[in-house]
Amino acid sequence: MNVENRVEIAGRLAALDALRHTPAGVAVIEFRLHHESERDEAGSRRKVNADIDAIAFETEARLVAAATLNSPIRVEGFLCAKSRRSRKALLHATRIEFIEGE
Repeated sequence: MNVENRVEIAGRLAALDALRHTPAGVAVIEFRLHHESERDEAGSRRKVNADIDAIAFETEARLVAAATLNSPIRVEGFLCAKSRRSRKALLHATRIEFIEGE
């Protein structure tokens, strides 16, 4: 069964770890995105606030590493367990865009 696993979300860069490299030399960075919006649910308007942990590799990692905190950001990617020991979802960013003028 081929199940879709795609996330697209915008928010602000809330936390940023240091850029590091895997033993194979791949650039990697972990960061947190803070999202706020309003959505319709069950016939009423709902305020949505969420902090989302994310990780980026190579080009996208370098892009995030050069950013400043609180920058508006749009992230596309997929969800995966953080590790073999932790089943907590982690957003793997495959495309990152910083939003101008927000």
